[in-house]
Amino acid sequence: MFRTALRNVLAHKARLLMTVLAVMLGVAFVAGTLVFTNTISDAYQKSSAKGFERVDVAVRPEYQDSEGNKVGKSAELTQALLDRAAEVPGAASATGVVTGFTAVADQDGKLVGGDWQSAGGNYWGAKDPRYPLVDGHAPRGKGEVLLDSETAKRAGYNVGDTVRLSVDGPVLTPVVSGIFTTDDGNVAAGGSLTLFDTPTAQALFGKKGTYDEIDVQAAAGTGQAALKARLDKALPAKLVDTTTGRRLADDQAEAISSSMSGLKQALLVFAGIALFVGTFIIANTFTMLVAQRTRELALMRAVGASRRQVTRSVLIEAFAVGTVAGVTGLAAGVGIGAGLRSLLGSFGASLPDGPLVISPGTVATALAVGILITMLAAWLPGRRAAKIPPVAAMSSVHAKATTKSLVLRNTLGSLFAAAGVAVVLAGTGMATDTGQAAMGIGAVLLIIGVFVLTPLLSRPLIAAASPVLRVFGVSGKLARQNSVRNPRRTAATASALMIGLTLITGMTVMAGSLQTSIDKMASSAIRADYVVSMANRGPLSPDVARKLAGADGVTDSSPLRNGESRIDGSTEFLTGVDGAAIGKLTDLKVTDGSFSVGGTRVVVDEDRAKDHGWKPGSQFTAHFEDGKAQRLTVAGVYEGNDMLNGILLDNKVLTPHLTDPADMQVMVKTADGASDSAKDGLEKVLGSNPAIKVQDKQDISDEIAKMFTLMLNLVYGLLGMAVIVAVLGVINTLAMSVFERAQEIGMLRAIGLERRAVKRMVRLESLVISLFGGVLGIGLGVFFGWAAGELLGTKMPTYELVLPWGRMAVFLLLAGGVGVLAALWPARRAARLNMLAAIKAE
Repeated sequence: MFRTALRNVLAHKARLLMTVLAVMLGVAFVAGTLVFTNTISDAYQKSSAKGFERVDVAVRPEYQDSEGNKVGKSAELTQALLDRAAEVPGAASATGVVTGFTAVADQDGKLVGGDWQSAGGNYWGAKDPRYPLVDGHAPRGKGEVLLDSETAKRAGYNVGDTVRLSVDGPVLTPVVSGIFTTDDGNVAAGGSLTLFDTPTAQALFGKKGTYDEIDVQAAAGTGQAALKARLDKALPAKLVDTTTGRRLADDQAEAISSSMSGLKQALLVFAGIALFVGTFIIANTFTMLVAQRTRELALMRAVGASRRQVTRSVLIEAFAVGTVAGVTGLAAGVGIGAGLRSLLGSFGASLPDGPLVISPGTVATALAVGILITMLAAWLPGRRAAKIPPVAAMSSVHAKATTKSLVLRNTLGSLFAAAGVAVVLAGTGMATDTGQAAMGIGAVLLIIGVFVLTPLLSRPLIAAASPVLRVFGVSGKLARQNSVRNPRRTAATASALMIGLTLITGMTVMAGSLQTSIDKMASSAIRADYVVSMANRGPLSPDVARKLAGADGVTDSSPLRNGESRIDGSTEFLTGVDGAAIGKLTDLKVTDGSFSVGGTRVVVDEDRAKDHGWKPGSQFTAHFEDGKAQRLTVAGVYEGNDMLNGILLDNKVLTPHLTDPADMQVMVKTADGASDSAKDGLEKVLGSNPAIKVQDKQDISDEIAKMFTLMLNLVYGLLGMAVIVAVLGVINTLAMSVFERAQEIGMLRAIGLERRAVKRMVRLESLVISLFGGVLGIGLGVFFGWAAGELLGTKMPTYELVLPWGRMAVFLLLAGGVGVLAALWPARRAARLNMLAAIKAE
């Protein structure tokens, strides 16, 4: 049986080629994902580990938990603590570390690096071993700064040049005193690192006289664990937390691995979709191969082969096919992994250097996936063939499915589909977390149900295309009959395309609806012409709000200032606003009371009001971070959204209690409304600062739209793999169908059907099957998009379902294009069949 199975593989290698390609693509996607993520993760881990080579023990501030009505905060690492750490026996040196956001402009005034990747810090002393200088000298005073070599190269700066930068709003113009190299992973990934002398960094980042971290290096002969133990005894445990450099490196490696796991899982999901689609092709291929060899298998049964041996012979064939697909897929995956890394580099993303990582786990996974998927998909056709009695197989009385089997299939399909719809609908009314899980389960059940019902659905849907097919005469009539001749095969072929289009359509519906909802939220909640914020969404200096308030043409402005408080024993963040102007800058829907902010009057969103049992007239006590308390009165309750929510109170009340006031954004209204000249004027008032964004409603909408477009394009690209596999499935099905119908096609040619008509027949058959899968996929995608939107609507009052009719039409046309493309080779092959040889074929 083993030799027979291998002989059959070699005999049908051309017919199995498409199956090998389909599995190979899926395996390549899996292997490529693992190679790419492992390579990037390994490079970042090695790069970050270098940064801890000079840190034997790190001393960090311990967070002081709030007690009663006190606001919790982190302890301060003072100069006295640093001096004490440096004097601990076994400590060679202690370095104070200060960090913060720093945006650097290039020669054209544009931001260098990407938002959060733009970092700043302090250079310790005259020679800091952490940052070797390649040119210039250490910074001295607030007029000098160091740039990392990559940033200097990208922005075109040299020692002695004046650079424009910002840490929280106001523009600074220091001179580049030196250029250094660093192993910082963010710099390697395209970010920037700017260093000031320690006093300047402390002043700029709001850490006067204190540090974010103290790095202690051990003297020769002292281990990290021993040094940590001595520091624990010397330093107050309630104020600081000590960690060894080795532990920091391990934690960093774990964090990098964890951050990469999200990307890895997302890519593997799409690889899984491609493999799932590939299972239809494998099952179809082996079903047809087994059907063509029915008499051969029956003869084997007649001469003594058992059912198990017949099934085993089919599985051996599948094992051979899966092994070939796994090995070739692994090789292709290594190429994909290397290609993805190069692709990121071509997009301007600098990555740490490192070798391509092909782990034993990647090799084992690729081979296991290829072999197991193929054998699993081939098991059912093999089992079905083994159950056919030899006599029935020889006389082909098994060819048609019994009424009982069709009724059972349709009943099961209806139950699965009904259960899936019920679970999805139930999920729309649940909380977001539980609803997502319910919808995921419901979606799987519904897709299984529709797949099982597809043979039943194929007849009426394909029949609906009959009027169009009649236009093509005999070819159209034959194409329709061939499409419904074997409903199961048609269903499996169409389902492969259906799954890809379901996901693509669902994501498109979701993205379009969310974009429209966010646009409505921005236009309905904000009356301000402009919203000013930092590029990294970090805190703004209060100077920004003061400059904007005094700018020409500005009629109203309000900073949005955050402050922590304790209310009723729990932590609540307050949002400080200009009480006199906020009503003119926002248009929040008030559900109870009035929108009146001033003095001790505050407004709260519905969620806070519900949590605390507040209503207009309710009073509560807020305990601020300086330890003082203030009695506040609820003037109104409003409908919050993602742009503005929480407790709003006047800045005149909040600011005196803040140690270091900072704004998250500033809303501005101008006399002439939003215009290019008004925007330019505001940017000039702020010194054309690269770190600050001045955005009108359209800018905010475009920024969000860009994010959605990027996400959609990524999804389209990843799901394109599943569509390619589906195309291979259509080609495979049509090619094997042409082989099965060789005698029939020969007869048609003999009685006068032209080659052109034969080609048209096969193309129309492929077109009908592909459009059938496209209609099912788009229909399911719209349903899932609607259901997910209903779930999101509970958290987003402005959510509105938007059906992208134009894109859905394009998807349907693409499905048709897939059918036409897939039919090119099978149609050509059918037209070139020799009539006499085909008629004599069995």
